[in-house]
Amino acid sequence: MKKTIITMLIALVAMFAGAETYSYLKFTKTNGSTVSCSATGLKITYDNSTITVTNDEGTTTIALADVQDMYFSNEAGTTHKLGDVNGDGEVNVSDVTALISYVLGNNNDIIVEAANCNGDNDINVADVTVLIKYVLSGTWE
Repeated sequence: MKKTIITMLIALVAMFAGAETYSYLKFTKTNGSTVSCSATGLKITYDNSTITVTNDEGTTTIALADVQDMYFSNEAGTTHKLGDVNGDGEVNVSDVTALISYVLGNNNDIIVEAANCNGDNDINVADVTVLIKYVLSGTWE
């Protein structure tokens, strides 16, 4: 049922977006935070539990349960690249180190939205594992 509703919402958003050119697709999450994705090279896929947005900048995955609102905009807002835990613009071993430190309780200076690498809304060792796989392979599994 939720998949059908999401399909209709995506179609509705796309229909209204066709009247004007927008630069960003934005998601308002249930916790009040906003995720903004560039519309350049935009591809949206979803399954029963997540929405995956792929664009020229990379891939962002958001749990469907976390999505409160989805809309197009010309304002960038806050963008968090998945895996860029330390916010330096790159996903690499320093992000793995920061995430491990956070999971161990030694570091609270991370971008939480970027740290939820497996999309389960709980930042833990499973996210560390997914991030390490990404750093080593260059693809999100």
